[in-house]
Amino acid sequence: MGKWIGIGVVAIAAILLFMGIGSYNELNRLEQGVQAQWGQVENTYQRRADLIPNLVETVRGASDFEKETLQAVVEARAKATQATVNVDQSVLSDPQAFERFQAAQGELSGALSRLMVSVERYPELKANQNYRDLQAQLEGTENRISVERMRFNEAAQAFNTKRNSFPTVMVAGFFGSRFNDKAYFKAQAGAEQAPKVKF
Repeated sequence: MGKWIGIGVVAIAAILLFMGIGSYNELNRLEQGVQAQWGQVENTYQRRADLIPNLVETVRGASDFEKETLQAVVEARAKATQATVNVDQSVLSDPQAFERFQAAQGELSGALSRLMVSVERYPELKANQNYRDLQAQLEGTENRISVERMRFNEAAQAFNTKRNSFPTVMVAGFFGSRFNDKAYFKAQAGAEQAPKVKF
């Protein structure tokens, strides 16, 4: 009888061990997916940051253009670029750091929107082929950012769902902060209201 109990205990321990290993491997796979998607998000933000100097120089060529709008774009780009440079993989598990990153990028998006609206008052600038090309590239980049952020949220959701499911939540608990929940991109404050365009 004792032999069968011993075999049963060993079998249960082996099953729990394999479940733990499977849960760890799945969390690790999903974590890598989140990090890979985060790389794509950073890539699209970097593309936007790289386009802005060209846009600024093209717009600066319009003699009567509002300098404060242009300066706001330059300053917002500097903040967003600094926020991106100072980001490491820990931002994925730190909601406050993630929020700071998102706020810096949101400030840049807002400055670019104000720039695009104010450009409408300058027909000679709108007719400039370089400006039109840059505007199309920026619009395409903003769409890419939106898509990559959506994909990041999907990867974060898959990770968080698995991480918080039983028995994986127990396995994740053994590794401390290694498998913390991932933050999500959220809409900026006031995004529910359409921007006002005045000519």
